[in-house]
Amino acid sequence: MDPQPPKSTGQNRRDFLRQGFRGAALLGMGGLVGALSWRSSAETTRWQIDPQKCVRCGQCATACVLEHSAVRCAHAQAMCGYCELCTGYFEPDPNDLNTGAENQLCPTAAIRRRFVEDPYFEYTIDEALCIGCARCVEGCNRFGNGSLYLQVRHEICVNCNECAIARVCPGDAFLRVPVSRPYISKQIAH
Repeated sequence: MDPQPPKSTGQNRRDFLRQGFRGAALLGMGGLVGALSWRSSAETTRWQIDPQKCVRCGQCATACVLEHSAVRCAHAQAMCGYCELCTGYFEPDPNDLNTGAENQLCPTAAIRRRFVEDPYFEYTIDEALCIGCARCVEGCNRFGNGSLYLQVRHEICVNCNECAIARVCPGDAFLRVPVSRPYISKQIAH
């Protein structure tokens, strides 16, 4: 009688490859489902800055994937004091309270100052010139009433899956908001 070779309890090459392909297919399906769910999320939400969490670090101007950041200064006009000495407009201790470039805090002259009546001035943001550096926002929040704040402009933003600015934001101020309410307005504190 010929002895029978012992049955192998291990896996043969064919079974190993079959299980490997099965695992790869499941992994691919998981990636596809993940990509579709992200796309669905990206289509229903947008990146935005919470003005209450923003620390005005200046990284919005440089960390965006776009050549010119999608972040711009916004102005809560209802909060503005229309001050003659606006600390978001003027350099600290300006030479003179005039619109000379040497007195302006904004490096691109994106804030416009217009006389209303003594002693009031109106300040508006020229978004085409704004680079999102937050210098004016810092001045307004440090010494003023905080009516200037940063916002992601959605007509410019490419809505990255992982926002480059959000990754480096030290205040963790970037969040996803519904497309139906894409902006967070700064409110008057009660």
